[in-house]
Amino acid sequence: PKFGNLIASASFDHRVIIWKEGPDGSWSQAYCSAAHTASVNALSFAPHELGLALAAASSDGSISVLTHTPESGWHTEKIEGAHPLGALGVSWAPAVPRGSLTSGKAPGPPVRRFVSGGADNLVKVWFFNDAGRRWEQEPHVLSGHSDWVRDVAWAPNLGLPLNTIASGSQDGTVMIWNEKPDGQWQAQLLHDFQAPVWRISWSVTGGLLSVSDAKASVSVWKQSDGKWQQVVE
Repeated sequence: PKFGNLIASASFDHRVIIWKEGPDGSWSQAYCSAAHTASVNALSFAPHELGLALAAASSDGSISVLTHTPESGWHTEKIEGAHPLGALGVSWAPAVPRGSLTSGKAPGPPVRRFVSGGADNLVKVWFFNDAGRRWEQEPHVLSGHSDWVRDVAWAPNLGLPLNTIASGSQDGTVMIWNEKPDGQWQAQLLHDFQAPVWRISWSVTGGLLSVSDAKASVSVWKQSDGKWQQVVE
């Protein structure tokens, strides 16, 4: 790993702790963030192109972004009121610009975006405003769930001209969101699991999506001819 062997843990005690493995295989606490005032529900490390950083979603309604630099150590930026009823899931966008593999041009600067889901039943996309030096919400809110959005996952794109997000909800559905050229997101229902969806996760290449639900089952899905089909249960 580029930054050494690190683990981040989130807890009901409101804290985010970064753990680092030493040469002897033992683990020690490298940093503890107390930026939140309620349980921290989800963590996501940023792509390595953005440096050592991670985002945390909390029941206090905020999202924090923890960034480390060798010069100044750890720094925390907080998005207050990101999901006022509680933030439950967070996932970073690929750092490689969309379409850079097929454009024939030199890739642009790394992309600094992430997606979040919350108890307001919404999926929101955030970007870093370089001019203002702060995180801001993109104008298009992804609304399609009727209950808490428990998890979100931004698919790897390998530099191809697409951006895809999956969201899993307490309402039992998983939605697939594809970004259109105008920045809006088109929704597609993957499946109604008839039970709350706890976690979703993409494969390394973004071709497969795994889903775990409240019926204690895990299924794997793949898109074929525009339709999502279950391939493993």
